[in-house]
Amino acid sequence: MTARGIPAPASYQSRVYWEERARRFATEGNALAAVCSYGMPAFYNRVIHFCQRLALEPWLRVRPGTSVLDVGCGVGRWSRNLASRGARVTGIDLSPTMIAEAKRRAAAQGVMEHCRFFVQDLVALDAGQKFDLVLSVTVLQHILEPQALHAAMRRMVAHLTEGGTLILLEAAPNRAVETCDSPIFRARQRSAYLQLFADCGLRVRAISGVDPAPFKTWLLPYLPRLPRRVRVATLALVTALSLPIDVLFGRRAVERSWHAVFILEHSRGQI
Repeated sequence: MTARGIPAPASYQSRVYWEERARRFATEGNALAAVCSYGMPAFYNRVIHFCQRLALEPWLRVRPGTSVLDVGCGVGRWSRNLASRGARVTGIDLSPTMIAEAKRRAAAQGVMEHCRFFVQDLVALDAGQKFDLVLSVTVLQHILEPQALHAAMRRMVAHLTEGGTLILLEAAPNRAVETCDSPIFRARQRSAYLQLFADCGLRVRAISGVDPAPFKTWLLPYLPRLPRRVRVATLALVTALSLPIDVLFGRRAVERSWHAVFILEHSRGQI
């Protein structure tokens, strides 16, 4: 286990890694182990999902008929949320197993008529249309190569309608925290994302926080050194301490938040 509780493959091949992870966890329960923090206890992933949902909620109040592209949709947790509000949602993911499970869960929830799902690589994305809203939740932090990162960002921008909105939720601390990086994850500084957005012709309309409590990020680098029972108990304690702070101050404590929600649109003259 690495500092983030994620296996450290000798060579990170994104298609292989995410398909193997999907085959192991995508059909189990709420499937959060497939799309949140792999290797962490279920309670930890439930808290992550809860805090993400609180942070995203103000921006996901779409009108019926809104066209949405859900990038890295996983098992469709955000696709189904938006489809239930009447949006027309297209979900894409690298993993065939994730996509199959997203279709199954959308059908079970009764929203499949508002959804379509495809296996695609974001770096070469071609969804065949432009969208009013493009959503990406903790996807860019798993694209390690700078060239691929820029390509992925440009493909999302290319799929925005004029006046459309791009919503990103990523690990984006205001200071470098390399100790929490892993072979499949980069906690890029917020300034690096802001430069990326400018390079791709985007304007930042708003930034909100997600999880300002620092306890978890202080602890994560030391977790592998602890005995299993101590590790789980300590993680449960810091998660419990974090939750009230994240819920009460998450969206407002932007400067101290580990993750950030970026609300983006085309800069003038970029359409």
